Amino acid sequence: ALVARAAASLGVKKLRLTGGEPLLRRDLPVLVGMLREIPGIEDIALTTNGLLLPQLAQSLKDAGVNRVTVSLDSLDDTILAQISGRPITSAQVLAGIDAARDAGFARIKVNAVIQRGVNDEQVLPLAEHFRASGVILRFIEFMDVGTLNGWNLAAVVSGAEMRDTIAARYPLEAASANYAGEVAARYRYTDGQGEVGFITSVTQPFCRDCSRLRLAADGDLYTCLF
Repeated sequence: ALVARAAASLGVKKLRLTGGEPLLRRDLPVLVGMLREIPGIEDIALTTNGLLLPQLAQSLKDAGVNRVTVSLDSLDDTILAQISGRPITSAQVLAGIDAARDAGFARIKVNAVIQRGVNDEQVLPLAEHFRASGVILRFIEFMDVGTLNGWNLAAVVSGAEMRDTIAARYPLEAASANYAGEVAARYRYTDGQGEVGFITSVTQPFCRDCSRLRLAADGDLYTCLF
């Protein structure tokens, strides 16, 4: 909260709680309430794996969270367990998304990080699942986050390749950004069944417009996930 107050005094208006897994933090709604009281903070977002949303979605909404993003890299449970390193099922994550919707979150997003040879065959199934659902799906190029993911360029599926895979089945048209510095390139389904986004941190970096500052659990500040 101390860093958030300092940031707000310098013009920051948006905060995002992420992780790790933020829903594991004890009394998270209390922290949200503290952040909501900071003058100048207009928007509080949350990124989560969704597993605890059935228990916490309503209290987080009531405390002042505006937007929720849920991470889901695969609808195939075997692949999902391989990526997460634990027996998570897509049904559990989807239940969390439903809980967020039931709590009144209007703009729910799903992030899927795509890695070649791991879950690249999930691009179309994910797109098909979330089309017409009201949930905005965003595909993210596999990037060098952390030190234990074995990142290499050969594992990257470009945003353009993912877009073309979807467009071959469901035609897409480019949509304008919602605001300056939006990280996802937006596309609409031409049949009116919603939109999909692509975050191309590797193949088309958006550093020029990036204004994000990240506070790590150990107190360090970072301007870039790389």
